[in-house]
Amino acid sequence: MKLTGSYEFNATPEKVWRALTDPTSLSACIPGCEKMESLGNDEYAATVTIAIGPIRSKFDAKVKMVEMKPYESYGLIIEGNGPSGFVRGESRVELTENDGKTTVDVESDSSSGGLLARVGQRMMESFSKNMMNRFFTCLQESVN
Repeated sequence: MKLTGSYEFNATPEKVWRALTDPTSLSACIPGCEKMESLGNDEYAATVTIAIGPIRSKFDAKVKMVEMKPYESYGLIIEGNGPSGFVRGESRVELTENDGKTTVDVESDSSSGGLLARVGQRMMESFSKNMMNRFFTCLQESVN
């Protein structure tokens, strides 16, 4: 499943970058995140509870930041497992400065299996887009 999003911040790329790479900011804004800890080397472990349709499940996830170009871009590799299935994904995040504001463009590609795969592509896509929008809205509020 492919998703894209574009989000504008009333802040410099440096300030947005700090929020996007800070475990405290991330855990506060990831919907359902119960905990997030650094494993070192730009890798994090998180516990996230999600609810999609009739499925409610807790996932243990690993997130790795790769190809980091400070204040410009980075990639994410995400793997999550839980009783209701698994999620795997990769994202590309790019920051662009424009008149003192920063635009964050996100492209992601993910797959899921187990019970999660049974909820249907449309419901999964809607859920994923909603999660991404909620995350960036929270981050915008904390940074702006």
